[in-house]
Amino acid sequence: MKITNEQNDIDYVLFSEEQIKTRVRELGEELTRRYNGKEPVVVCILKGASFFYTDLCRQIKCPIHMDFISVSSYGKDAQSSGIVKLVKDLDNNIKDKDVLIVEDIIDSGLTLKYLREMLSSRKPRSIRTVCLLDKYQSHSPEVATDMKGFNIENQFVVGYGLDYADFYRNLPYIGVLKKECYE
Repeated sequence: MKITNEQNDIDYVLFSEEQIKTRVRELGEELTRRYNGKEPVVVCILKGASFFYTDLCRQIKCPIHMDFISVSSYGKDAQSSGIVKLVKDLDNNIKDKDVLIVEDIIDSGLTLKYLREMLSSRKPRSIRTVCLLDKYQSHSPEVATDMKGFNIENQFVVGYGLDYADFYRNLPYIGVLKKECYE
């Protein structure tokens, strides 16, 4: 795969930088209300959610604890392998804590299902999830997120942390990648 100009590889912009900022601010306001009087552990799923996570944490106006976890189900492919592998675990104990999992995108839902089950076994007080993008037609309703930024169709999107083969993460918007870039 040769990438000459990331901007030229985008078919069209799905969500602009301004649309993302507005929606992240709204989600932060809602999370501030939900966690009023609490100190949630906000867990970033690396690497894809890192941009969303950072901006979202800035919008939550209550004390939070930040932690990071890394799982893999894609490798360098455009489609999930169907196998979720833990790459980096949390640094802190979440027993009796309110946990908020921050995900970039829900596609098949396997990653979110895996993390909910694994983290639930550690006896947190609560587990909630927030994702930026939800491919709602690609997964069963039982893996739905508690909060989401946007619903999207089954498109291959990149930017704002989302990648293909570790490229495009730094685009300030979310765009649909041209098919010839990943087929």
